[in-house]
Amino acid sequence: MAKNTRPRPQKQPAQPTVIVQDISLVSPDRGRKDIQSLKNSVVSAESIHYPNRVLLYDLYHDVVSMDGFLRGIINKRIDSVLNKKLKFIDKEGNENTEVTKLMRSKVGRQLIRQILESIFWGISGVEFKVGEKFCFEEIQRKHIKPEKGLIAKNQYSISKEDGFKIDEMPFVWVIGEKRDLGLLLACSMYAIYKRGNFGDWAQYVEIFGQPVRIMEYDAYDTQTKEELKKILNESGNSLAMMIPKQATFQMLDGKASNGDGKLQGGFKEACNEEMAIAILGNTETTSASKSSGYAQSKEHGEQQDEITASDLIFVENELNSDHFLNILKSYGYDVEGGEFEYELDLNLSKLKIKMEIDVVVSEKVPVDDDYWYFTYGIPKPKNYDALKREMEARKNANQLPIKEEGKTEKPTKEKAEKEDLADYTNPTIIDKFFKKMADFFDHARR
Repeated sequence: MAKNTRPRPQKQPAQPTVIVQDISLVSPDRGRKDIQSLKNSVVSAESIHYPNRVLLYDLYHDVVSMDGFLRGIINKRIDSVLNKKLKFIDKEGNENTEVTKLMRSKVGRQLIRQILESIFWGISGVEFKVGEKFCFEEIQRKHIKPEKGLIAKNQYSISKEDGFKIDEMPFVWVIGEKRDLGLLLACSMYAIYKRGNFGDWAQYVEIFGQPVRIMEYDAYDTQTKEELKKILNESGNSLAMMIPKQATFQMLDGKASNGDGKLQGGFKEACNEEMAIAILGNTETTSASKSSGYAQSKEHGEQQDEITASDLIFVENELNSDHFLNILKSYGYDVEGGEFEYELDLNLSKLKIKMEIDVVVSEKVPVDDDYWYFTYGIPKPKNYDALKREMEARKNANQLPIKEEGKTEKPTKEKAEKEDLADYTNPTIIDKFFKKMADFFDHARR
């Protein structure tokens, strides 16, 4: 490992204001959310002239914080990247352990989480604090106006006079596309439907989860009515009804088609599957279906591996951007000419199949040595050229015929025939044994 000496922090142009301290924060709206609320928030966010994501991000915040399944699959996708080994390679090809340690620390992992959350929310923004220690503050997404290139002081404002231009602030980093509303847009509808479904399910359990007590009384007998009412109040809190005998009563409970509540349960599972497909690209890595098996689960696992690989490339591209590398330089880190990269997480079963193919291909056409190092995650030695020449010399030496001292030459065909004749004229012990046996039987015959 190369030893890195950390230079003194470089001076950066003075920033107008620490914007996170000059923003008027507002609590998320916890009002009732329905499909109409989702539609209105999307229309507001997609407006061409006056785009505003406040309503949409309040809705996102509500569904993510209240839906356990949605929160779980989001964390699962993020953790698949956070648990991979990230390192920084300097311009000489050696690992810069100081920068690697920084990105594996708590603050580094938080920054990578912010980068990945931009996939779900559409954008993420952070402001780095000026000083010797690497640290940052999250910028509330409701104040980021990516279409206008502004960070507004007030969440509903979109004027340039009431905000800060993102391009003019070197310590502000906004990640995401201008018109991207994130994957949570595809999940919000199912989360809202599922929440309403849980309410209906809870009401179903409350009504039909206990026996119904029904008491009848004569319509003109008020004393009996009062006595029955007293009995019902003192005998528990389950559903109870009092009706006159003259009235017609019929209770349609829906048990013929939904006697065990499977209707609500099936609807919940359908919503969860749709959200899992939107976030993870599959369903079998989070729950098992009736038709699931080893082959299907394996196929879904490979699909999620592809999504994880795409996320790794996305994080690498963002960390290797000129904007972030300049921020690291301002903290005194030597990152000139280097880049971040993730270590390959090799799949041994796939690697074995690939190796068999590569060996056959290498016998037909030349394959560069760097391909083997990159594909199979083998570190390339520093004295590679010397070792390569030594291998070639050893290979050429093994191909030449070697005549060792005292070693007999390989017998030719004529020599072998002579040796066979010599063996025939000079009988061995077995030949003598068979000759004696033949003489014995010949003597006995006589």
